[in-house]
Amino acid sequence: MITDEKKQVLDTFAEGRKFYKLMKFEDARDAFARALKIDPEDGPSKVYFVRCKHYIENPPPEDWDGVFVMKTK
Repeated sequence: MITDEKKQVLDTFAEGRKFYKLMKFEDARDAFARALKIDPEDGPSKVYFVRCKHYIENPPPEDWDGVFVMKTK
């Protein structure tokens, strides 16, 4: 069974992913930040939060397919 807290994290993460796919990175970042307030150790939210910050500073091309390409190791 999943806790109410984890369900909140999952719902908030899903909201963030919708914004992320629409290239609304500031809205997505805010959703992932809310998920991290509920569970600071949520790995997927941490990863996407950092990716959103990257794309806010370095917007992807218009034809972006949602794939994150690592430029460094």
